[in-house]
Amino acid sequence: MKTFFIEARFKGKIELPDGLISTLPEKVALFTTVQYLGSLDDIKKKLEEKGKKVLLLKAEHTAYHGQLLGCSIREFKENFDALLYVGDGLFHPKALMLKNNKPVFVFDPLSRQFLKLSENSIAEMKRKSKASLSKFMHSKEIGVLISTKPGQNQTKKAFELEKKYADKNFYFLMFDTIDFAELENFPFIECFVNTACPRIAYDEAEKIRKAVVNVDDLF
Repeated sequence: MKTFFIEARFKGKIELPDGLISTLPEKVALFTTVQYLGSLDDIKKKLEEKGKKVLLLKAEHTAYHGQLLGCSIREFKENFDALLYVGDGLFHPKALMLKNNKPVFVFDPLSRQFLKLSENSIAEMKRKSKASLSKFMHSKEIGVLISTKPGQNQTKKAFELEKKYADKNFYFLMFDTIDFAELENFPFIECFVNTACPRIAYDEAEKIRKAVVNVDDLF
């Protein structure tokens, strides 16, 4: 089935508060989601007028520099002091903090609130990840969740698990949109490996009722 994606853009004007800008270090990597991309150049210009050096980096599976997709956040090797995320919600900035050992600042253009993420804000995500990894290591029967969605499909990496962990039995479950209730049909599975959006292992793990580890944590 062919799919046509239409970008929905925020029509308002985004003005970064001076209080936020003054707290930022000299060199920042600036990110947002597709809704706010139309304001990215103006945000970058204002930051540069205030003496900041701004990087617009390219994440995997994205169409634009500075754009983030939750399923493709990675560690960025470029030279910068902090990350600035402009957008609503905290999943994207928390994922940035998990993958990058750098401070993360957040500005919500809807509420106009800004904050600097603390280690405590991702402590629960780290705890879940560590517990799930331990469960995987001690399990024999492993279910592997594979999405057919563009940008989320990691079939090749999923099948590499058999070579890397030859002592385990893997069962590959492929879907477009996951129905968590259907996983109850595989009661023998002890632990799941998620190769789709990493949000599944963090925000939706309670729907699965068994440990879920993201595939990138296994390589």
